[in-house]
Amino acid sequence: MIGTRSRASELPEPETNHEKLALKAFKKVGLREDEDVKFMMTGSSLQKIKSGLWKKDRWMKLQEDGLSVWCESKCRKKPCTFSVMDIRDVQEGHRSEVMKKHGRSFPEKRCFTIVFVGSRTNLDLVAASEEEGRRWVQGLKKLRKKAETMSQREKIHHWIHDYLRKADKNKDNKMSFKEIKNLLKMINIETGDEYAYQVFKQCDKSKTNKLEEQEIEEFCKFLMQRPELEEIFNYYSGEDQILTVSEMKNFLKEQNEIATDENVVTIIHKFELNETAKQNQLLTQDSFMMYLLSPDGDVFSSSHDQVFQDMTQPLSHYFISSSHNTYLMEDQLGGPSSTEAYIRALLRGCRCVELDCWEGPNGEPIIYHGYTLTSKILFKDVITTIRDYAFTISLYPVILSLENHCGVEQQTVMARHLKEILGDMLVTAPIDGKVVNELPSPEKLKGKILIKGKKFDGSGPMLDQEEAPEDYEEENVNDGDKSRKEVVKELSKELSDLVVYCKAVRFCSFQDSSNKACACELSSFSENKAKKLICESGITFVCYNALQLSRIYPTGSRIDSSNYNPQEMWNAGCQLVALNFQKPGLEMDLNKGKFRQNGRSGYILKPSFMRNRSIQFDPSRPVPGSGLNKTQLIIDIITAQQLPKVHKGKKNSIVDPLVRVEVYGVPDDNATQKTSHVENNGFNPVWNEVLRFTISVPELALIRFVVEDMMQPPAMTSFGQFTLPFTSVKEGYRHVHLLSRDAASLSPATLFVRIRIKSV
Repeated sequence: MIGTRSRASELPEPETNHEKLALKAFKKVGLREDEDVKFMMTGSSLQKIKSGLWKKDRWMKLQEDGLSVWCESKCRKKPCTFSVMDIRDVQEGHRSEVMKKHGRSFPEKRCFTIVFVGSRTNLDLVAASEEEGRRWVQGLKKLRKKAETMSQREKIHHWIHDYLRKADKNKDNKMSFKEIKNLLKMINIETGDEYAYQVFKQCDKSKTNKLEEQEIEEFCKFLMQRPELEEIFNYYSGEDQILTVSEMKNFLKEQNEIATDENVVTIIHKFELNETAKQNQLLTQDSFMMYLLSPDGDVFSSSHDQVFQDMTQPLSHYFISSSHNTYLMEDQLGGPSSTEAYIRALLRGCRCVELDCWEGPNGEPIIYHGYTLTSKILFKDVITTIRDYAFTISLYPVILSLENHCGVEQQTVMARHLKEILGDMLVTAPIDGKVVNELPSPEKLKGKILIKGKKFDGSGPMLDQEEAPEDYEEENVNDGDKSRKEVVKELSKELSDLVVYCKAVRFCSFQDSSNKACACELSSFSENKAKKLICESGITFVCYNALQLSRIYPTGSRIDSSNYNPQEMWNAGCQLVALNFQKPGLEMDLNKGKFRQNGRSGYILKPSFMRNRSIQFDPSRPVPGSGLNKTQLIIDIITAQQLPKVHKGKKNSIVDPLVRVEVYGVPDDNATQKTSHVENNGFNPVWNEVLRFTISVPELALIRFVVEDMMQPPAMTSFGQFTLPFTSVKEGYRHVHLLSRDAASLSPATLFVRIRIKSV
């Protein structure tokens, strides 16, 4: 039975010391008195929906820290928890695919879906009443929004106290030496008994052989010490142990920041907690550490979190975040097709999604991977999903790449759905009614959706046999799979008319393209074909991409949805470098890192030497000049903090971490260097090692930080990474906030580094 265990009008006071400690962090979140949050903390019995027959009860309750949700079921031996920081979206009603198919028997206002960051499956839930559903939806949204504003120090505080609760096995609200030893293993530290006992006794002021509330706080403070930050503070502050405006200006010069009195005062007012120090324009050590742990101390330039590039140039002048076979959740042969895959791609900033359209029953076109066992979804459902999520993350245009295998009748149905569902979002004629000599800009196309597909030009047959859908056509020619070729002999005028700026044409040669160059013509290339063109005609390919769009897609042999290296294609100026977004790994790390900049808009302005057709840039062998400035990148790998375990279920498993830094760019710039490993310490390992790189084309380079466990097999070594454009790297002492393999945050895990950039 769906129901609520209790309806307390007031939140009960915490009973244990650990709950009290967690409450401090919760109060900082600032929602303790919120009615929706109070409701969630009393707990609810909800129903989880997976299919028409699969419906199971789930007891869910917000934990005392206000950031973790307890989830318990009768059929699962161990309850699980998830963090509100791992939630990407909370959808009300029948919006998810599962809810559309299997939740319509329940009133819409009782249904909601929790969408997680990364590859974790959605949680589709039904509440006992409309009020209960509303409370959970509103409460989760409020907590998620508040969690986003938490400082790094608050996240660390929450993290350590979460482990304290887990380590207190007998729940006596005290920590024995044995429990402290277990805690250290849980947080990834292996220490000798003698040293651990020495620290334990140092905190045991009451001499009871157990740490209580204040003593536990003292122990936590000891754990959270950052000697390397204290050393930097002491160097700049001198003997008086406090930073004056002048001293802070000296530090900002080291950071290559704006070193003015005005900027220092702004920092003091933002981070200083001591009112007396603030009034005297001074910065204390704790506040200095808060500054370094904030976005201001991040390795990624916070100014690049906003759209900062010129968005008024032609579309062909931008790299555009693009997805291949977007509808697939898993592999290319038998995995599910889902509208959820489109939601995930669009929420990750993707601006070009693919739709493989086939004849469906009852006159309705469907989308799936033809001639495979992948499941089928309705074309109209996909278009509705795209309408709802296209501009959630970015306001810049979305391109629908249609691979058309339908007959004329269902093509006409496709055209009708596109016009009726998308309405004014859909571009159906040239902007301002002008003749198209060059592609319009992302700025002019804000909030618009473009169709990429075949177009009838008014002469000859509606669709020539040689102009079969380009992805399969070229894939068959290059990869030898002739059996999958599907020739569409006719084209619906209604669908053809919707193709305005992205007319799909078969590529013949660069000579043929230059003779009749048209900005609105777009060709697709398999990865192998693109590599061949780059190798044989790289300069010409870059020039071609300055005028026209080109789309690159994985070869058909990648049935496991693996990806090619997108950097090779970006080096040639290819805009629509389509990847399998559902497959985590190096290639998607590079894609996420590339499009992390410019406000996550999904559009990155290409370097000037790729936009000017008079400049001959060779992506394989770039030569100095034409705006290319060779640069040296020096990275001091200093320390790491709160690294995750590789084997979370094994408390005695302690990582032996090392840091690898990789550079991806033009061939001469590709490089990898790594530190030595630190034994048995994933909590606060120290390296103090220097890595050096020379980069000839910094405008195209990506920097990838990887943390590995020395003792794991090759396939499992990497457990944290962060990738960013070289042009977004900030100099000075910086924190690198690590991500998991599927791009979810590993908060509070960080690297602490020093970055220096010098001209060569």
